[in-house]
Amino acid sequence: NNSSDWTRLLLAQQPKTVLAPLLEGLADLALTLDADDTVRDAESFTSELPQRSIAAWKGRSLEDTLAGAPPEHWRGVREAVVRGAAAMPVDLVHRFGEGGGELPVQYRLNPLGDGAVLAVGVDLRPSANLRQQLVNAQQALEQDYWRLRQIETRYRRLFDMLGEGVLVLDAVSLRVLEVNPRADELLHGGEKSLVGKVFPRGFDSASTRAIEELFAQIRALGRGQLHGLTLADGEQRIDVSASFLRQAGEERFLLRLAGRETAPGTRAGALFLSAALRNAPDGVALLDADGRIAAVNKAFLELAQLAGEEQALGHGLDRWLGRSGVDLNVLLANLREREAVKLFASNIVPHAGSSAQVEISACRLDEPDGPAFALFIRDVERRVTSSHPVAAKLPGSIDQVTQRVGRVPLKDLVRESTDLIEALCIETALEVTQDNRASAAELLGLSRQSLYAKLRRFKIGAVDTEGEEEPG
Repeated sequence: NNSSDWTRLLLAQQPKTVLAPLLEGLADLALTLDADDTVRDAESFTSELPQRSIAAWKGRSLEDTLAGAPPEHWRGVREAVVRGAAAMPVDLVHRFGEGGGELPVQYRLNPLGDGAVLAVGVDLRPSANLRQQLVNAQQALEQDYWRLRQIETRYRRLFDMLGEGVLVLDAVSLRVLEVNPRADELLHGGEKSLVGKVFPRGFDSASTRAIEELFAQIRALGRGQLHGLTLADGEQRIDVSASFLRQAGEERFLLRLAGRETAPGTRAGALFLSAALRNAPDGVALLDADGRIAAVNKAFLELAQLAGEEQALGHGLDRWLGRSGVDLNVLLANLREREAVKLFASNIVPHAGSSAQVEISACRLDEPDGPAFALFIRDVERRVTSSHPVAAKLPGSIDQVTQRVGRVPLKDLVRESTDLIEALCIETALEVTQDNRASAAELLGLSRQSLYAKLRRFKIGAVDTEGEEEPG
């Protein structure tokens, strides 16, 4: 006289007439199983699961319809339900279609009497696709995170190794946010860090007033310079270059301090070629305003496969950078306008040997007598990149295609771009039609056979329904 008894009675006497409308609204698939797990009846309630294919399971053992053996807990769940336990969920993976695609379904078992059960299932493919999208998004975020960490580590190392003092100030409070060891040494003797202290400090009164006026100037003009400032000890003269930076709603002053013993006027590249930068793992090159090399380090000589620095000095960098002078011209043009360029993709082409893909970050140097541009060149030939889920052979996006201009012949780029756009259009059509192949073919203006051929070519979709009828 309870609700479970009424449910068993209804399912045993009139399962279709009583529950068919309810199942059609809540479930995707329903199987009636005998005591020996033979499929007595099978019905699908969605166009994504063709009735003819599901009906073919009738009279077959449940295990014959699965992609593998039933899970170990299947028998225990089934026996518990037959003994009168509440409806219990269990996941099964069916073998679906002639191509051997897999159909994951979550069933709830309900007793019918005499050991038979009614298994009401929900297609898990939409949720599986959603989880896969979540995993892909998480992997992309992790890749971006580690790439940013690598860039931060690289520039932090350079920041600390520079032979000039560098400070980053909050433009509102004028407190020091970041400072390298050389600036601490110049202004504070290296005894305590300047981080958190208000700037200017460490200069005499006249130089302090000049710096305060410089801050007001660079707010309007964006940059400025002062030469020959005097430290508080009155012994050393300092040149100060400053620029204004607004980023992510925050305002910053960037200051460069150069002691007169290392100020411009010395041999070009002398500031740059400290022992630390000479042994840096990335290639570094200083260029004059015309793009001729003023100084390079050991890593650059290895990239260009040069025996010594003399082979590079005075020559244009375009002898080794890119397939022609286009890359260098574009890079220098951007530096003249933007002061800094990050992650510029190109390649190094030695006179002997194969070329290597490189990534260049560069900045403009505002020194009257010194080099005009500093380039930091990283070899990315062996960098591992993630592949697009459409097909491993295709680029991941149009951006990746355009980044290969100059490295791959135009006809190959056009072919890859065509394949990429075609695959993306097919994926979009499947998303719009909720993975209904027949509707997707009609939407794309293709025959079903053509669509199936393209699905196999681009390896799209987990279920191969070639040769089966799908409801429109």
